Order: sequence, then C-alpha cells, then structure tokens
Amino acid sequence: MRPYYEVLKRRMVTEKSLEAMEKLNRYTFEVAREANKLEIAKAVEDAFDLKRKVLSVNTISRTGKYKRKGRKGGYRPDWKKAVITLVKGATIKSFEDS
Repeated sequence: MRPYYEVLKRRMVTEKSLEAMEKLNRYTFEVAREANKLEIAKAVEDAFDLKRKVLSVNTISRTGKYKRKGRKGGYRPDWKKAVITLVKGATIKSFEDS
C-alpha cells in the first residue's frame, strides 16, 4: 500500500461538493489515477485520523479535455475523482474550516 500523500492529490471544493458535504456527509478528492477504492479509503482514514469511518468510495475517471493554443492543439492529462461517504456523525475537520 502506498502512503496517503501519494494517493490523495487535492481536495475538490465546488458548489456541488460543498452541498454534498453538508447534506450527505460526502467529501470529494482528486486522487492518483492508478489508485483503487481500498487504497483511497485507507488513505483518507490515515490522512485525517479516522478509524473505520469511511462508509463507501465512488470513483470517476475523467479524460483530459482538448485545448488549443494558437494553431497547436493538445489534451490535458486524464485524472480521477473520488467521492468518499463517511458514517453519520463523522467529519473531516480541515474541510469544515474552509
């Protein structure tokens, strides 16, 4: 198993993710593309000192968008998003601060 800082890249803060955080206790992260659901759940528990609080992990693989700069074009890199659902009553403190 890889350490959590190699699995979790950054947290995602959007209007939709903030609403899911408040109402459904779901947190959204950008994760490593090769990480599986078990590694993601373990990384969240290790990074935020949660003991068996992850209820489920849903992952979404996103392909990079096509972008142009002048006549040249290319693709942004592919990435993976994970939506983590915690048990009722559990929270991640660093998300609550922002």
